[in-house]
Amino acid sequence: MNQQELTQNRIHTITQHERERALLIGLTIWPETREETLEHLNELELLADTAGADTVMKIVQGLPRKDSAYFLGRGKVEEIARIVEEDDITLVVIDDDLSPVQARNLGKMLNRKVIDRSGLILDIFAQRARSSEARTQVELAQLQYMLPRLTRQWTHLSKQYGGIGTKGPGETQIETDRRMIRSRLALLREKLERIDTQRETQRRGRSERFRVALVGYTNAGKSTLMNELTGAGVHAENRLFATLDSTVRAVELTQGRTILVSDTVGFIRKLPSHLVASFRSTLAEVREADVLLHVVDASSPSVWEQIRVVEETLREIEADRIPVVMVFNKVDLLEPGDERLRDLQEKYPGSVAISAARGLHLQALRSMLVEVMEQTFVERIVRIPMTRYNLAARVYDYADVLDKQFDQDHAYLTLRFSPKLLDHVEHVLSIAGAVTVEHLPTAV
Repeated sequence: MNQQELTQNRIHTITQHERERALLIGLTIWPETREETLEHLNELELLADTAGADTVMKIVQGLPRKDSAYFLGRGKVEEIARIVEEDDITLVVIDDDLSPVQARNLGKMLNRKVIDRSGLILDIFAQRARSSEARTQVELAQLQYMLPRLTRQWTHLSKQYGGIGTKGPGETQIETDRRMIRSRLALLREKLERIDTQRETQRRGRSERFRVALVGYTNAGKSTLMNELTGAGVHAENRLFATLDSTVRAVELTQGRTILVSDTVGFIRKLPSHLVASFRSTLAEVREADVLLHVVDASSPSVWEQIRVVEETLREIEADRIPVVMVFNKVDLLEPGDERLRDLQEKYPGSVAISAARGLHLQALRSMLVEVMEQTFVERIVRIPMTRYNLAARVYDYADVLDKQFDQDHAYLTLRFSPKLLDHVEHVLSIAGAVTVEHLPTAV
């Protein structure tokens, strides 16, 4: 084999990525039912597929509570150990968070790589992070997740030999690793603080626009809707967590009615708390929006639970007081006679049903956004001296002039405008010597 062939073979070996064979495990604890656990495992299968693993088998066990040592019953763990050996399974995924002790014990018993739900989600985020900000946020969450799980990972190096010449730092390998991780965490937090400052400056520059944030369960169709509304070209695919970075675009709904729309990372059941915390700068687009479009996959069998998860996450990030418009997406995938959409619309009056992928009913959504936007507008009647009326011409740049009336000495304008533009309106009116009046004079 010549040098070129050797090089090509080496490149092929490095780039070739074999998908892992995974076994998924769920635990049913009352009041949850076995059927609900299986639904959760179906979602876990999608997560595993996104991460690069093929699900070979799913196992459910019912217990009164989690086992503190093994998560599952010891007998079930021994049974799983035989299964993974016989079926050449390389990865075991638990649909819950494991304590460091549980993860270590399962790894020893099964002699396989064992990860929990949070670890799997963090791995997906790490694969899909593209921007510097996303990579920083994910690394911060990963290190916070890893730190308490270093326990007894380095037992072969954990003892220091005594005697002359062995004094000094006295650190075990695990202490060294912890110190390095804490130092790295401090650097990442500083970097995110700088990113937060930059983001805040950008948001202040957009503060005069009406801002809409798309939120929803992962794979609900937020990025597809973003592209349909704005032509933003945001990456969209039928996979979980296709979008990690926030994208902001301007959309002209009608003439004179322009809004800013931001697409954000999707939520999911049991989203790791470290991940939510590290993505605070991205999620600030949600917290500072004027209205949220909660995009829902109306065709999902778990639609009600997904809505609940999103609402709980909005409370967690302190965005639950922002007005919400429910957008029921993927209605084209509903079977004839399926009553879920009717039930959803009864529960959430004022919602909009669409298919972002097919462009169905998007005009109804645009009209709804105009209506929501205009509900925030304020009206004011102002009196301007005729001698200075020409100085008020710029008010048309910031307000709708609903009515104009004149008498011998004054012009009376009825204005409607966004409260975000109040400073601009008042500046123009002050130059023109305008004063606010409660109502039009009867003589006008």
